[in-house]
This record gives sequence, structure tokens and C-alpha cells, in this order.
Amino acid sequence: MTAAIKTADPNNLEALWMPFTANRQFKKKPRMLAGAKGMFYFTPDGREILDGTSGLWCVNAGHGRQKIVDAIAKQAATMDYAPGFQMGHPISFEFASRLQAILPGDLDKVFFTNSGSESVDTALKIALAYHRAKGQGQRVRFIGRERGYHGVGFGGISVGGIVANRKQFGLQLPYTDHLPHTHLPEKNSFVRGQPEHGAELADVLEKLVTLHDASTIAAVIVEPMAGSTGVLIPPKGYLERLRAICDKYGILLIFDEVITGFGRLGSSFAAEKFNVTPDLMTVAKGITNAAVPMGAVFARKELYDALMTGPENLIELFHGYTYSGHPLACAAGLATLDIYREEGLFQRAADLAPYWEDAVHSLKGKRNVIDIRNMGLVAGIELSSRPNQPTARAYDVLVDCFESGLLVRTTGDIVAMSPPLIVEKPQIDRMIDTLGKAIERAA
Repeated sequence: MTAAIKTADPNNLEALWMPFTANRQFKKKPRMLAGAKGMFYFTPDGREILDGTSGLWCVNAGHGRQKIVDAIAKQAATMDYAPGFQMGHPISFEFASRLQAILPGDLDKVFFTNSGSESVDTALKIALAYHRAKGQGQRVRFIGRERGYHGVGFGGISVGGIVANRKQFGLQLPYTDHLPHTHLPEKNSFVRGQPEHGAELADVLEKLVTLHDASTIAAVIVEPMAGSTGVLIPPKGYLERLRAICDKYGILLIFDEVITGFGRLGSSFAAEKFNVTPDLMTVAKGITNAAVPMGAVFARKELYDALMTGPENLIELFHGYTYSGHPLACAAGLATLDIYREEGLFQRAADLAPYWEDAVHSLKGKRNVIDIRNMGLVAGIELSSRPNQPTARAYDVLVDCFESGLLVRTTGDIVAMSPPLIVEKPQIDRMIDTLGKAIERAA
């Protein structure tokens, strides 16, 4: 007997298991987005929602950009897919070359992935492979940081430092340790830009070297600016000290720039902003303006060359993905780079940053606001938690903002904002006014 085919119900919310969402809570009162253009989302009933978060830190050039739409459609009609294993297609080489031209320092090799999580696991594997190729296969340990977010692969949650992302999943990668986070509210509250205090926290790496022996440590991985944990800005001198200690002991330094890459801080990458070049850099999100999923790892030539040994017919790195360098993603990425360049969006973010800073810091003094942190076009507004109800106050602010026509993001009791780089000053004013009223109403 043939099983009956069920009829799909487009209004049924139960089939989808939503990511990073309180599913039962959401499905009782869903918040749905049905369209997007420029700075706005649109709900199914036609309400406009001002995008205060660039989607998920990713739509840096704004929504529905026609140049990107046309590039994807043209590429889909020309060649929808091509394998990246032992085959190539011109657009992936073109995109890698265009990316290489904007990379800081001596980063000049591009390995394509499909997400930030994949980029992190790829970078960790490249680090291990590099040390092995250099005859130092005992370097297998990774040092992450408390409150760090590096995606959701097992490698990423192992070096990450957000407890909720780890506690359900048992043992992670062995041989990992963590630096302390850099959040020092007693010294750095309501700081504009980089805090003065905390550079010495990088020196804990020296203690970890003493504990584990430098010869066992492959790499240190940090977000230059920690985003998903609530916008933690690096103290002045902190990244420079990490770089110096890594150089001292032959440890690779990995920057996770999935959020900070492609203009978010007013420069191409945070590495450029802070004038500290890592050995490996992970990116995603803004690389294609989120129009097609894609990520990448950027590597120094030295790492690539170390693996280019032995017979030329042998694969040098046994790693990759079915969709590495996907033609549609590359087409979207090339069009995105064109928009960034033609509209000067990275410089635009830098120029708007002082106005943004003044706007977000105007929230100081609002009820329950205990800290504000900012850099570039990013801000974190930290709220005090309700007794025995962590996250509840910020969640109420999120819902209130949505109902008032503004999209914000929360993590714990921190409201994070990161608007598209095309944002106008009146839209910044509207965001802050809407958010401020929602904070005041969140008793």
C-alpha cells in the first residue's frame, strides 16, 4: 500500500525547528518578516521594520540590492553549480583575487567555506596542518577566550567561551584552554570606543604557555571585537600584546572577523582598524551581503607554502566542502564588493561612527541601563537583569521594539545594534528614540 501524501499547510509553524530560538514561546506569538528593501524589513501585513541589526550582523549594504540580485540571476542562468574538487570555475578565482586585493598585511590566500562556523573549523584545521608540515605535530592545543563566539561546529564551541552554547553537548575538542574575557565594568563602564584598562589581560597567555608549554600550542583564536556575547571592545594595546606573545612562542594568531569584517568598524577588517595582522582570519556574513551563504579563511602565504611540498599530484590539504566557492555565492560576493567600493561604504561607516556614538550614549541614564559600549557602527546597551529572571528584560525590549517598528538583537540582557552601513542620520535618531522608549517601558 502506498502511503498517502500529506498536504502541506503553509500556516503550520510546527514543522520547523528554529535555530537559537525559544520555539514554544515564539510559536505562541510569532514575529514574521516577509520582505526587505534598503533599510527595512516588511511584515506579512505590510508594516515596515527598521533594520537595526543588519539582519544578523550581515546585510552590510542594505537589503534587496539590485546589482547583487542581477549578478545571482545571471550566474544561475549561466552555470548554477560547479564542483570545487579537482575542478575550477573562473568566478571563484576572480572573487578570491578581488578579496586578496583588500586584505591587510601579508594575508593573501583565500579558502572558501559556506558559513562562519565552517570558517572557524577550517582555520583550526589549517593551523594543525601547518604545524605538522613544519615538523611540529605536537602543537595540537588551541587557546580561545571566555565569552568568545566562534560558531556552532564542535571546533567552534570548543574554543568558544559561551557556556550555553556548550553545556548540552558533552565533551568537545580536547586540548583547549581559554583566556579571560576583557569586560571590566568596574573600570570601563560607558566608555566610548576602546577602553583604557585591560591590555594586561593578554598577559595571561604567558601563564598558559607556562602551564601547557609553548611547543604544544597551535593557535590562539579571538574575535577582535567580541560581538555575539554583547559587544566587548578590545582594550587599548590588548591585541598588540596578544600578537607579540604569539610571535614570541611561534603560536599562530587567528582573528574571527565574521562580524567585524567588511566595514562594520569603519575599515575593511578589524585587523586594519587595530593595525594588528593575524596569521589566519575567518569571515562570512558581509562577504556576500548575506544574499547567498558563504564564508572564507584568509591565510598568510607562509602557511600555504608550508603545505605545498611533496609530489605535485598529491592533495596538500584534505579538507573542503561541496559548496566551497559556489558560483552563485561568488557572483553575489563580487557584486557586493562592487557596491562597497562604488558607494564607499567602509569610509561611510567611519564617518557616521561619531554620530552613532553620540546617539547610543544618549541612552545613558535610562532606567536599568548599566553600560553602553560602541565602536564603528556597533553598539551594546547592557541592562540590569530582573531578580531571578535573566534575559527577560532585554527580551521584552526586543518585542516592544519589533511592535514599534524596529529590529534589535539581544544576548542575555544586552541589546546589540549594528545597522546596515547605508543607514542615514534620521534613521539612527529613530532607532535610538524607539529603543529608549522600549527600555523605559521594560520595568
